[in-house]
Amino acid sequence: MTTPIIQFGTSRFLQAHVDLFVSEALETGDAIGKITVVQTTGSAERVGRLNALAAPEGFPVIVRGLADGAEIDRTQQVTSVARALSTAGDWHEVKRLIAEEAEILVSNTGDTGYSVRDDDLDEEVPASFPGKLLRLLHTRFLAGGKPLTVLPCELISRNGDRLKEIILRLQAERIKNTDFASWLSTTLVWGNTLVDRIVSEPLEPAGAVAEPYALWAIENQPGLKAPCRHPCVLLVDDLTPYEKLKLHILNLGHTVLADIWLKTGRPQDETVKNILRDAHVGAALMEIYETEVIPGFAAKGLGQEAADYVVLTLDRFRNPFLEHRLSDIANHHAEKIVRRITDFRAWSPDVPMPRLAAIADNR
Repeated sequence: MTTPIIQFGTSRFLQAHVDLFVSEALETGDAIGKITVVQTTGSAERVGRLNALAAPEGFPVIVRGLADGAEIDRTQQVTSVARALSTAGDWHEVKRLIAEEAEILVSNTGDTGYSVRDDDLDEEVPASFPGKLLRLLHTRFLAGGKPLTVLPCELISRNGDRLKEIILRLQAERIKNTDFASWLSTTLVWGNTLVDRIVSEPLEPAGAVAEPYALWAIENQPGLKAPCRHPCVLLVDDLTPYEKLKLHILNLGHTVLADIWLKTGRPQDETVKNILRDAHVGAALMEIYETEVIPGFAAKGLGQEAADYVVLTLDRFRNPFLEHRLSDIANHHAEKIVRRITDFRAWSPDVPMPRLAAIADNR
């Protein structure tokens, strides 16, 4: 079986996001085909996961949480992964797949996934993900250079643009070929994407527990190919509204709650759902959303979108199955205030935001 989707990464997030969407779309004939998962780290403890990902019976994803105020608790079997390989042990087969079968590349390689070492192309199998990707793309170029869509899912703004920039810089340093450079720049489609789903825990040997809400927004451009049609996969003209909604409602709300938790001597192990059981805290957060955040979005023509996203966010915060500790959210609190609150006030400067200003000014 050919697999037009090649996925770099074995994370629980990808299992409950891309793999699940494609599995559901395959059932209705709305996916371009199955997935080959490629482990890029060489981690020995993940060998069992690789075998389980490609098991004929699939692997479970448990979806638990609130949707429109109703409790959801269901298990779905994901059967979209046809095979699972490792760059450490299956490099030649991975090269063949990229050269001959791939139509879409998907990645989720963690916070340091785009880091590159100076000696990164000295080995046959480079250490970093960008190094591996450049070597694999060069193999495809030498095999005829068919078009390809790259859809990174790392939590980096303009992730496709960023990955393209890194690959082109690495190419200019290590594989100096103007035709190859032109192919990377003009024939490949580097998609910018935004992913949004809380995947709270892994299952062993494969599978995950995730919330009901999920979004994969992909910024459309000429030649871009999507892996499937699915209600959670949106092709959009501009990612900016989706980035702003997530950052300045979901993430901003987390930071507001963490600020309350830090300043009021609340229980050390308190979670998001528990702090919101305090009526005063819930009312304070809602007042910020209604009088400062939603008006800030309304000034940009996104008032209704913001109001709808607030409702979704509160369901997600109150997920009875999720243990999201405020002590974790409070890490790097001052930096988060700048990105989530200060930047929001600068984005919508004509809307009074006294409560958010108080948080920002006393960080």
